[in-house]
Amino acid sequence: MPLARDREATRVPVEFPAFKPIELADRDLIQDRLWAYQPETSELTFTNLFIWRIHYGAMWSLYRDWLLFVFDKPGATYALPPIGPPSRQEVTWRLLQWLKDKGKSEPRLERADQRLVTELAGSGDFLVEPRRDHFDYVYRSQDLIELAGRKYHAKRNYINTFVKKNEFSYEAMAENHLPACVALADRWCEWHRCEEDMNLIGERSAVLESLANFGALKIKGGVIRVNGEVEAFALGEMLNSQTAVVHIEKANPEIRGLYSVINQQFPEHNWREAAFINREQDLGEPQLRETKLSYFPHHMVEKFHVRLRP
Repeated sequence: MPLARDREATRVPVEFPAFKPIELADRDLIQDRLWAYQPETSELTFTNLFIWRIHYGAMWSLYRDWLLFVFDKPGATYALPPIGPPSRQEVTWRLLQWLKDKGKSEPRLERADQRLVTELAGSGDFLVEPRRDHFDYVYRSQDLIELAGRKYHAKRNYINTFVKKNEFSYEAMAENHLPACVALADRWCEWHRCEEDMNLIGERSAVLESLANFGALKIKGGVIRVNGEVEAFALGEMLNSQTAVVHIEKANPEIRGLYSVINQQFPEHNWREAAFINREQDLGEPQLRETKLSYFPHHMVEKFHVRLRP
């Protein structure tokens, strides 16, 4: 897979079939095109693509009017849906055929949205299957902020118990918070034994990338201090004009109710003007799915697996 290696060329678009690794210098070009698309799937922000680039081997390119992404790791090479105007039948076919010609096993698109599926519906070239483990959970921001009604009774109890037992404060994340957030992320990995799980190792790398590049990524963050110490933090940004997306959320698991507090405080202080909050997928983890469902999502963003028909 040809790559552009010249660092002076990082600000010059790369044209398909060449691809290049995602770098901070690419932010404005990539983010502007993503924002013009107004995505609903949580993967499609520059921040998400950048902080996970090492774990997934993320690269990008341009083909005519479309922005292309390929994730290339041993045993796991696939593309994201082309980003740009309809119709995308031809560019989707070309991208999948290119992966096939490269000898990649099961050339496919992952995290394809319903918009692309609708565009492909008139063609007999593609097989499309839903992937429930990748569906995003989207909540009304008002629900997460107010936790009103009987269905949120247990969540309010967690928060009330926490408030009675702890002296806490919420602060907008700033540069001076970053060392404490890194230390908390390291402790979180010790509690969860990240070194034994490749996915958690990848997540730790993404968390550290987001903190190390907090200013350059132009994202929002918040921290919870408990008895003066940073014990929880969250990071996010606007995904589209109506929806915020929470990329990272970490809390000391030994402090009961703290996750419920950061889950409520971060939207209250940052996303009151957003109609919805996307809290990403559960990746098929039973405990995470149970937790996400317990907040009663307004809707799910479906995602699909797209292959060439044999």
